[in-house]
Amino acid sequence: MVLNCYPYKDLVGKCFKNYSLRQCLVFDKRKGPCPPMQILHQDEMFSCKPNYYKLHNRCKVLSSFVVRSDIAGAGSPAAAYQLPEFQLTSKVRGVCFYAVTSTVAIFLFVLMVLGHPFVLLRDRYQRSFHHFIAKIWASMTVFPFFNIKVEGLENLPPKNSPAVYVSNHQSFLDIYALLTLGRNLKLISKTAIFLFPIVGWAMLLMGVIPLKRMDSRSQLQTLKRCMEIVKNGGSVFFFPEGTRSKDGRMGIFKKGAFSIAAKTGAPVVPITLVGTGKIMPAGMEGILNPGSVKIIIHQPLQGDNPDALCNEAFNIISNELVRQG
Repeated sequence: MVLNCYPYKDLVGKCFKNYSLRQCLVFDKRKGPCPPMQILHQDEMFSCKPNYYKLHNRCKVLSSFVVRSDIAGAGSPAAAYQLPEFQLTSKVRGVCFYAVTSTVAIFLFVLMVLGHPFVLLRDRYQRSFHHFIAKIWASMTVFPFFNIKVEGLENLPPKNSPAVYVSNHQSFLDIYALLTLGRNLKLISKTAIFLFPIVGWAMLLMGVIPLKRMDSRSQLQTLKRCMEIVKNGGSVFFFPEGTRSKDGRMGIFKKGAFSIAAKTGAPVVPITLVGTGKIMPAGMEGILNPGSVKIIIHQPLQGDNPDALCNEAFNIISNELVRQG
């Protein structure tokens, strides 16, 4: 990220407060990195003592600060992937991404509202019309920024066949990638997302299932609703980890999705998502790095033992992540 030099005090304060920096490196456009300079204590940087003016005087001939985030390359050596260093262009791409997705959502949401009464009358559980609109929205949003490659389309169950889909969760972009598949998947989302204008309202129309993560009663209601959807021919989608991974390594799978599959006889369809965490890392939703996304759809699993289904799906996805590097 490239930041302007002025005002120095506010800039350095922002560096330390917002990005947890260990140091700020100063560069000259013409000569490259400056000779090693004194690294001031954080308290000295925030005060108007002589040390601050020393920093000001040493920097006034320079044109920019180059800031490295701790999160770029953070984690243990065993981390699944190295998070890319983000630059100003990634920040600009992020702003453009949200501008595009918001603009497209406004126009398509109107179509959803107009068609919703007919959807409730004719297609209450599948809501195919709404999912078709969502596919257009996701495709138009991601097309200018990154490409998506899909492997294993032949493994998808028939479109109107009930199934339980599960996937690893790396990024906010996972939802966009999955919507481009064009399947009528009933996702599960935390209740706060439904308060977002346009997008949250569209999720309600699509039949996305709300969940309060720390509320056991809400979790039970969510599972019951998923069971009802599957029994009536619909499909549901779970991120069994429950939250996004910040380093690419999968967390332990929760068994709710696999219990639904075991009780209803619906197949479990494991999906591996690759690349979304590098383009928009978890916790850094304001940036959008260059890259590409791959969706690998694995063969459906059948069984009546939730534990066995859970372990098999976990192994399939984790092994694929290792294979993809």
